[in-house]
Amino acid sequence: MPRQQLQQQPPQQEPLKGEAHGGDANVVPDGDEAMEEEVDQEGYASSTPTSSLTWISWFCSLPGHEYFCEVTEDFIEDEFNLTGLNSMVPFWKEAMEMVLDVEPEDSLKIPDVSIVEASAELMYGLIHQRYILTRFGLNAMAEKYEAGQFGTCPRVYCLACHVVPCGRSDMPGLDTVKLYCPNCNDIFTPPSSKFQGVDGAFFGTTFAHLFFQTFPQFAPAPYYSPSGLSTSAVSRSPGNSTQPAFVNPNPHGGQKPAAGKVYTPKIYGFRVSERAKSGPRMRWLRLRPEIPGELDQVDWRGRWIGSDDDEYEEDDDEDGEHHMEDFDPVGHNR
Repeated sequence: MPRQQLQQQPPQQEPLKGEAHGGDANVVPDGDEAMEEEVDQEGYASSTPTSSLTWISWFCSLPGHEYFCEVTEDFIEDEFNLTGLNSMVPFWKEAMEMVLDVEPEDSLKIPDVSIVEASAELMYGLIHQRYILTRFGLNAMAEKYEAGQFGTCPRVYCLACHVVPCGRSDMPGLDTVKLYCPNCNDIFTPPSSKFQGVDGAFFGTTFAHLFFQTFPQFAPAPYYSPSGLSTSAVSRSPGNSTQPAFVNPNPHGGQKPAAGKVYTPKIYGFRVSERAKSGPRMRWLRLRPEIPGELDQVDWRGRWIGSDDDEYEEDDDEDGEHHMEDFDPVGHNR
């Protein structure tokens, strides 16, 4: 029926809620129905893949990828930063296009998407290993470290010291990611099983130690005083209950008080002797000097200066001069 004829007819009684419109196909729907149609259209539009989320942001937001930081596209687009990686990653070009959200030039030649995704993850992980060694990468990981996103050390006497991710190899496919504790100088397996699929090469063997060299305020001092005070700290008055700030005389060393307490095994309250067959033979590895001055009493070889070990070492050198091995016995006979 034309729209002009509908306007000339007298207004009819509106049907009750829930009644049908009498099968008239030209009847305009009421406000509620129109609103429902708009909501449906909006929901359909939001489900389309038009989100502004990049591949890098999506990859870092996956479960188990909390240790990763987002590498800038400028770093990835610089060919100098990618030297030697193209021979380690299959489908290099396709993986690069996926990471940078670039439309492929020839979509017909693209292999299986799952293969390209695996190559993209490998490529991003190897680039991530290099990025976190730069100034921007170290700062990005420092924010995660301060927020405690890497977790804490499981050792009790480390007093929940924050850890950083590391790897035992720089080559992919050899080992999973581990966690390094700067207080006990040891590595541990992440507590959650979701990190078992993360390659340790994506963090490498250098990052953890370069991180604490760059940020000494996060590293514990190499000495430990049972009282918790340093020799250079200002002594507090009897009426002052606030503890003075910890100060390391060496500005290049760790600026954080160390948790140097070591576990002592006991049986019925008696300490187990280190000379016993089941005694703690390697307990000395975790011990720290109590004052910073003791650090200067050790030479570059790690031996005490002025100890009797130097005399034995000199005697061994003198004896060794007369018993050097001849690597060319044939040459002397000529």
